[in-house]
Amino acid sequence: MSVLVVGSVALDSVETPFGRADSVIGGSATYFASAASHFAPVQLVGIVGEDYPVDKLKPLAARGVDLAGLEHAPGESFRWRGRYRHDLNSAETLETRLGVFSHFRPKIPEAFRRAPFVFLANIDPRLQMDVLGQVERPRLVACDTMNFWIESRRNDVIALLGRVDLITLNDGEARQLTERTNLVHAARWILEKGPRYVIVKKGEHGAFMFTKTSTFFAPAYPLEQVFDPTGAGDSFAGGFMGHLARTGELSDANLRRAVVVGSAMGSFAVERFSNERLLSVTPAEIDQRIAEFQDLVAFERGAPVAGAATGR
Repeated sequence: MSVLVVGSVALDSVETPFGRADSVIGGSATYFASAASHFAPVQLVGIVGEDYPVDKLKPLAARGVDLAGLEHAPGESFRWRGRYRHDLNSAETLETRLGVFSHFRPKIPEAFRRAPFVFLANIDPRLQMDVLGQVERPRLVACDTMNFWIESRRNDVIALLGRVDLITLNDGEARQLTERTNLVHAARWILEKGPRYVIVKKGEHGAFMFTKTSTFFAPAYPLEQVFDPTGAGDSFAGGFMGHLARTGELSDANLRRAVVVGSAMGSFAVERFSNERLLSVTPAEIDQRIAEFQDLVAFERGAPVAGAATGR
């Protein structure tokens, strides 16, 4: 089954304690597609300007990413420049130039409108709602958001919650949206607004998935080196949605597996700048890392902890 992603296709310039990269491939839709295409066909909708090095998207097309929905417009592409210091969980934005992305109005090609899985990447929630008016009965719709939209268009974000099955957001965004400091309370608040699933990403501390009846946690993979955290959340979403599209199964057990697959793809994304590592990773490496995730949390339940039986 295919996955439709609507989001940004950008050029990033990134500085980290481990190096820098200038005008490299970036954007939420690009990272998502780079991860999801390991598991399922991807249909991408976005916009680029005249300066975009479209040849660098050929590896994605070769892996089954359909770029028929990528609009080419006169003007400059969306560019972002940022810096990570030793706290790699947050970026300092040095420059944002929206370019043609400032007047992006997603147009979903006819061939894309029946995609069973839809991911609304981080764009204006009004545009996300517009996309939902163009697709036909998807099995699962997921969305992402960010602090800018929560601050400037909170009512639109809340309205969107009633139209999606799943939302991914980080812990700070969850607290900002719900005005609750406790993440469990925040997740319950979001679930009451409509989604069946809430995934709260905590960067190097892993990710939670909440439903109305269960909570699941996957740790972050313990990497020895992190080069560039940009796009890790979108890569997580790509792995998550790609796994669901490949299996076609929406059971609780498979959704939990999807969280682990997403965590694995996010861990690969940060090992190199841009989407370089996501393009080179092999199926064997993905399978090995997922197996290592299982080892991270596996344990045998033994005898009761000392004192537990007697209440001491």
